[in-house]
Amino acid sequence: MDSPNSAPPTQPLRLLALDVEDLALISAQLQDAVVRIGDLAYLAKKKRFTLIASRFDWAAQPLGRLERCLAALHFETVRTVHYGGFARERPNGLLVLLALLFEPGPIAPEGRVRFIFAGGATILLDVDCIEAQLSDLGPRWRASSCPTHKLDEGGGAGP
Repeated sequence: MDSPNSAPPTQPLRLLALDVEDLALISAQLQDAVVRIGDLAYLAKKKRFTLIASRFDWAAQPLGRLERCLAALHFETVRTVHYGGFARERPNGLLVLLALLFEPGPIAPEGRVRFIFAGGATILLDVDCIEAQLSDLGPRWRASSCPTHKLDEGGGAGP
């Protein structure tokens, strides 16, 4: 029997989202990602929002490995960005991403992408349409633990 460390390495993740179902896949891969506030950027002239996150690799966890890697996420066709529940002037502050949701606008395909962070922080992107890309960057490193969440029923873990 192979040890958990002999499992093949997880391939770098590269995902493109063009609809709600695609965005749900990216959201699942980014659950419990740690984002430094200073690694959030809105490039208004390019209509692009981007962030760098320390992503927990949920695909490696069933193989007995607890790993994180840096990942870049960017959205195109972003008209405006609204931040709430955290101090943007604290670039070393950390946010833990729980989910990404799409809220349709009055005229398809426009709408809002909502970032939901632990502690009630949010980011809202007003977008012309869903157009996002998630890409892993660089090597992986061992995580000290698997993220867990207390549920209303008394406790639970991961996605």
